[in-house]
Amino acid sequence: MHSVTFEQQLINPSKIICIGRNYLAHIRELGNAVPDELVVFLKPNSAITQTLHAEHMGEALHYEAELAYLYQQGKFVAVAASLDLTKRALQTKLKDKGLPWEKAKAFDQSALFSEFVAISDNDEPLSIVLTIDDCIRQKESNTLMIHKPSQILQEVESWLTLEDGDIVMTGTPKGVGQVNENSLFVGQVMRGDDCLVEARWQS
Repeated sequence: MHSVTFEQQLINPSKIICIGRNYLAHIRELGNAVPDELVVFLKPNSAITQTLHAEHMGEALHYEAELAYLYQQGKFVAVAASLDLTKRALQTKLKDKGLPWEKAKAFDQSALFSEFVAISDNDEPLSIVLTIDDCIRQKESNTLMIHKPSQILQEVESWLTLEDGDIVMTGTPKGVGQVNENSLFVGQVMRGDDCLVEARWQS
């Protein structure tokens, strides 16, 4: 089992629940329709990695920085900076055919996480910031999510059993793009002007 870290403990998530199309500006930048309900897809435990690749099986990867929440005992107890890696060309092809996205989203080594840090409120105002080679590419607050973390949790739990240690990735803001080789990615979770946690990934 692949692991993430919380309070110096290794956590083995049984699954990663991912929320799509949760920021209006990102929906617009990809030319998608605003959904009427929560868009959900899953990644397996084998998606977890600390290695940032620019390609997977010869296909270019795109980055999507997200706030990721760790689930324990019925609530979100911690947050991390994360990257959802996507085969954008394949995803577009699958969507055009009306097919599921899993082959473009749920492949091995498609999810990266910083250390998780404790939070006391599911909807505490936090921001995700992604810097690539010293240039800010993505920066947005969870207050601009269409579905806030507590709403996401309530909806997901209405039809899916969450196990302690599961992770919920809550959607990406605008600014997504292709992963280029030999770039330094820095993901941060911010509370106001204070950085709660930071991760560095070299592609």
